[in-house]
Amino acid sequence: MAKRYAVIGLGRFGASLARELTEAGQYVLSVDIDANRVDELAPLLNRVVRADGTDPAALRVLRIHEFDTVVVAIGDNVEASVITVLHCRDLGVPYLVAQAQDEAHGRILKRLGADRVVYPQRDMGIRVASNISAGGIIDYVRLSDEYGLAEITPPRSVLGRSLLELDLPHRFGLNVMAIKRGNRIIVSPRAEERIAEGDIMVVIGSAAGIARLQSE
Repeated sequence: MAKRYAVIGLGRFGASLARELTEAGQYVLSVDIDANRVDELAPLLNRVVRADGTDPAALRVLRIHEFDTVVVAIGDNVEASVITVLHCRDLGVPYLVAQAQDEAHGRILKRLGADRVVYPQRDMGIRVASNISAGGIIDYVRLSDEYGLAEITPPRSVLGRSLLELDLPHRFGLNVMAIKRGNRIIVSPRAEERIAEGDIMVVIGSAAGIARLQSE
């Protein structure tokens, strides 16, 4: 049976999380105060609502306490994050996850009753480092907090399949810039190009997408 999740705050982390949960077959209520973000994400998610998470009346109307898990993904505004977590706890949310900017922010959220605190930027770096040390990623160039360029050894699940079949942009948000095949480099490979054993793929995209591809 699918669980019911609410994600409050649709920045990079919140929007990505809401989409991942939706694609996994869960019911997700996504909430943001920005009307433009709501309009942008409405076609991609189950239910997107414009509301202010710092307003307890708005949270009551959304019946936020009836969701199995609520994620407060407001990482860029500490005051709004703290107030929203406080209201969610007061309203009886059964399991509360909150995004923190740093350790100090995280300690405050814990004291206010968050069951779990996550640090997306820090944890992303840990995941990338873990993949590099495991040998899946040969080299990684950080382009921003979330995006990078990586040389990867293709997982066995992609061998023998064409780029068209793999559909990496849709499935993982990744684009293949080149394929290294022995002494040859295939730049901007065609969709019909198949990944062979011994190839090295040069991909660009989110660190989360790279990590997900490596776990295939």
